[in-house]
Amino acid sequence: MDRLELEGKWNKIKGSVKQKYADWFNNDTTFAEGKLEEYIGKIQQKTGRTKEDIEQEIRDWKDDNNHL
Repeated sequence: MDRLELEGKWNKIKGSVKQKYADWFNNDTTFAEGKLEEYIGKIQQKTGRTKEDIEQEIRDWKDDNNHL
């Protein structure tokens, strides 16, 4: 297992924990952040790309589709 795959697994776990305990704080934002981190972790595991690269691609996609 390489470093990026390990980081991906960690981000996936971190996202799951945020989702699970968001209810304790009644915070939808925390849940959404956790879901995003989980997805990014899954993408990292599958592609071997960095978290920063994936986040940039998501921002670019959001900016390109902002007019929708």
